[in-house]
Amino acid sequence: AQQCGVVHGVQGLLDFYRDIGAHRAGLPYDIDGVVYKVNDIARQQQLGFVSRAPRFAIAHKFPAEEALTIVQDIEVQVGRTGALTPVARLAPVFVGGVTVTNATLHNQDEIDRKDIRVGDTVVVRRAGDVIPEVARVVLEKRPQPEPERFDLHQRHPTCPVCGSKVTKEAEESTWRCSGGLFCPAQRKQALWHFASRRAIDIEGLGDKLVEQLVEQNLVRTPADLYLLKLADL
Repeated sequence: AQQCGVVHGVQGLLDFYRDIGAHRAGLPYDIDGVVYKVNDIARQQQLGFVSRAPRFAIAHKFPAEEALTIVQDIEVQVGRTGALTPVARLAPVFVGGVTVTNATLHNQDEIDRKDIRVGDTVVVRRAGDVIPEVARVVLEKRPQPEPERFDLHQRHPTCPVCGSKVTKEAEESTWRCSGGLFCPAQRKQALWHFASRRAIDIEGLGDKLVEQLVEQNLVRTPADLYLLKLADL
C-alpha cells in the first residue's frame, strides 16, 4: 500500500483509507488513521486555520484495535472522592501496541449493561488507542455453569481500604466510601492531586512518596502539604 498519494473525490479518499487500513498491521510503525490534505498551496492559504488547526487538513481515524482475553478477577479501587471503581484484572493481551492487564469497568451500571462476569471471555480495545476498555462479552464462550453476577455493594458493603460504610445517592450510579480523609486511599489521592502541577506544584512528590507519608501518618490533610510547601520556600 502507498503511504501517501494524490486522489480525487470522496470515493478516492475512502479507497485510500481502506487500502491503508488493510495493510496497517504490516507497517513498521503504529498508526491510528490517515490525514487528508488539500493538495494546492494557494487553496491551503485561502482556507487558512481555525485556532491552530488547519481547515485544509482533516484526520480520519481507524477503529480501535480489539483482542480477546479472559476476566480473571474484578477488584475495586477507591478514588479521591471516595468513588468505588470496579477494575477488571485480565489475562495479559497485546492490543493497540501495548500489553493490557487491567481495564476500568466504571461502575455497577456499566457491569450490568455489559453483563461482565469473572471467567468471561471478553473483547478488549484501547479507547482512542489510549485507555483499555472491555467492549463486550463473548457469551458463546461463557463458562458453564455460569459464573455469578458481580454485585459491588454485596461484595463491598464497607470500604475495602478503611472499612467505612459505603453509600450511594439515589440519582447516582456510583458507590462511595463515607470515610473521607480518614480513608488512606482517599487521603493518598487527595494529597497527590493537591501537590500536582496544576495545583500547588510540589516538585518530586510522586505516588511512592505520598504513600510513605500516608502510611507513616506524617501528612493527614492537604493543608499539611501546603505547610511543607511553605517551609520549602
